[in-house]
Amino acid sequence: MVYSYNRNVYAPNQCDAKMYHMKKASIRDLRYRFSKVEDLLREGEEIHITKRKRVIARLLPPEPAAPKEFPDFLGRARKLFGKKVLKVSGAELIRRERDERF
Repeated sequence: MVYSYNRNVYAPNQCDAKMYHMKKASIRDLRYRFSKVEDLLREGEEIHITKRKRVIARLLPPEPAAPKEFPDFLGRARKLFGKKVLKVSGAELIRRERDERF
């Protein structure tokens, strides 16, 4: 490798790679531009919070919530009543109750 006094020539201790997968925000950015930081979080970006060029915290987007499982109402009804067939449907029972009240 040839070294030169020209500043445009590659220096061995400089890093020319940029890391685009990680975003940084300073304390000032959080204070004055929080909406932009919030947008990055909504997009799923990991943000490193810096103070005086030192990373002091890391903000991570929330993990996706697991889908809620609904109870198996049909299975419960089959367990309770077996193969019995009701003479009157549930909707008919509710209609009768409402007619009695009003």
